[in-house]
Amino acid sequence: MTSPLSSLRSALRTDFTSSLVVFLVAVPLCVGVAVASGVPAELGLITGIVGGLVTGLLPGSSLQVSGPAAGLTVLVFTAVQDYGLPALGVIVLASGLLQLTLGALRLGRLFRAISLSVVHGMLAGIGLVLIAGQIYALADHKAPGSGTANIAGLPGLAIDVLLSDPALIAVAIGAATIATMTLWKKLPGKAQLLPGPLVAVGAATLATAVFDLPIARVEVSGLAKAIQPPGGSDFAQLAEVGLLTTIIAFTLIASAESLFSAAAVDRLHDGPKTDYDKELMAQGAGNTVCGLLGALPMTAVIVRSAANVQAGARTMVSRVLHGVWLLVFAVLLPGALGLIPTAALAGVLIHAGFKLLPVKELGPLWREHRGEAVVLVITAGAILVTNMFEGVLIGLLLAVVKTAWETSHVHIDVGDTGAGAVRVSIRGHATFLRLPRILDTLEQLPADRPIELNLAGLRHLDHACMSALQHWADQHNAHTVQPERTRASA
Repeated sequence: MTSPLSSLRSALRTDFTSSLVVFLVAVPLCVGVAVASGVPAELGLITGIVGGLVTGLLPGSSLQVSGPAAGLTVLVFTAVQDYGLPALGVIVLASGLLQLTLGALRLGRLFRAISLSVVHGMLAGIGLVLIAGQIYALADHKAPGSGTANIAGLPGLAIDVLLSDPALIAVAIGAATIATMTLWKKLPGKAQLLPGPLVAVGAATLATAVFDLPIARVEVSGLAKAIQPPGGSDFAQLAEVGLLTTIIAFTLIASAESLFSAAAVDRLHDGPKTDYDKELMAQGAGNTVCGLLGALPMTAVIVRSAANVQAGARTMVSRVLHGVWLLVFAVLLPGALGLIPTAALAGVLIHAGFKLLPVKELGPLWREHRGEAVVLVITAGAILVTNMFEGVLIGLLLAVVKTAWETSHVHIDVGDTGAGAVRVSIRGHATFLRLPRILDTLEQLPADRPIELNLAGLRHLDHACMSALQHWADQHNAHTVQPERTRASA
């Protein structure tokens, strides 16, 4: 029989090795998300450190790992462009405080009620915008801005790349990074002890340094210089409606992504399941600290969390240690970041963007739940055409309308023997959405014969239908000798 002490030692050993795996996965992703967000690379590492040392110590989901996420890259980039880098701390701080409040009010579990098709559409939309923007970074070019502008500028980008040797080299490095990450998953299990992103970025960095390639590299300013706590003038921007809207978008999207990630991680292991309210508060605490440091917003990241579970992690020790390794790396080896080509990081994010697209799931979803597939595609397209916040709102509204339409089924049976009263039975849910069909059926009935209208099978009768049926009955009674009999029971 295994003693508790030996079990604890075994758990600590596996957590130690798991933390190293998660650290190696986190480094290129932290840096890549920061660069794509238009902020210093060190801010991505700071958020990863906070995710390990702050959020990692708090209860909620013991095996989930937090840090900067590719899913918020587009939103962060837009916010920095619109309000400036100093305002990012205010936005993240306010979002963290909102998450703490929502968790304290025990509203975390409500995020589980969001339509899955909207969530998948949101992730797909993020993936499309991310890919469209990072294609420019792949060629060491600056993206025009919005999703539609990025797509419209692709032909011009292709021409510029073909006419520029440095751009062609950058694209080759980025494409090689994507190819390495894609093929790495197909290698035997032992070869995958090293994470694909680390191998791909490491190889690209080595090739760039050895051949002294004329391509852009990550700009390094130092960890201390990158930290920019928000000041009084930055908080004054809270009076702007646009900034408040951005805060709400950050809060909702970061919370939803974290809690849906928690649900996915719970399916990967047999240990204690997530307490959604505590996990939301843990994310809020992490974002509050990130805001005070002027760093990137944080979410739970499914890539790192899955790597943590698959590496054998058993407790929260692994995710805390991964934060320690990030801190050691940022303090002792900051110059190593300046060797990394930005095209390689763009390749990492393009690969991450493709993984957000539900390519395999869309076909079966279309065959089995066509309405859900429509919501997913429209949500993704709306995010690409408008922005994250408006796209998600459109998706949520569409999901509500679809659900209301599907649940408002009504069945109308007409019995006519040719003599006496015509018997009409209405069953199900009589709502304004089905009112045109109900009235069309009733108006086609003989106007000179009595109608027996049976509403006993209705489970719901809203005010619009009730008023319309009463009005129809009054009009019909005015044209018939024998008044109709109506048995109404909702």
